Amino acid sequence: MTYFWFKSFHIIGMVVWFAGLFYLVRLFVYHAEAEEKPEPARSILKEQYELMEKRLYGIITTPGMVVTVVMAIALLITEPSLLKDMWLHLKLGLVAVLIAYHFYCGRIMRQLATHKIMFTSQQFRSLNEVPTVLLLVIVLLAVFKNSLPLNTAVAVTGSFILGMIIFFQLYALHRQKNSQQAMS
Repeated sequence: MTYFWFKSFHIIGMVVWFAGLFYLVRLFVYHAEAEEKPEPARSILKEQYELMEKRLYGIITTPGMVVTVVMAIALLITEPSLLKDMWLHLKLGLVAVLIAYHFYCGRIMRQLATHKIMFTSQQFRSLNEVPTVLLLVIVLLAVFKNSLPLNTAVAVTGSFILGMIIFFQLYALHRQKNSQQAMS
């Protein structure tokens, strides 16, 4: 029964963590777009986004990550035989990438606060898809475990990434067209 409690809180932590990561980078998009606004709107927006980013990262995203990791450790303590499974090693490797992404977002947040924007809003939109791809593969591994059909998983993930690229290109064209229409 303890295993199921740990698993439940592991999933809850993961949902909170991913929700925070998705929204955090979306705030980075808005933060970067605020640079294009005239004063005083630019300063007001940037100040508000910095506050929102800081609170989201510190109060939601990081605690979600901590709960996810602590519950994962608890799960492995209650079921150490899972460590023999290859799918779990792959999943843990992807989670390590996700943790690095989490801390990278914290670094970006601090750079935005010091007005050192290193990406455009479009580049932030692309960065926002990293956890989406990681979520897809991590969930596939967790559900299928060692019976994951690799060819299908690669095809689904590749199609998903290709679909996102096409969507972003079409969206960028749409935004550019709307911007040009607004100027004329």
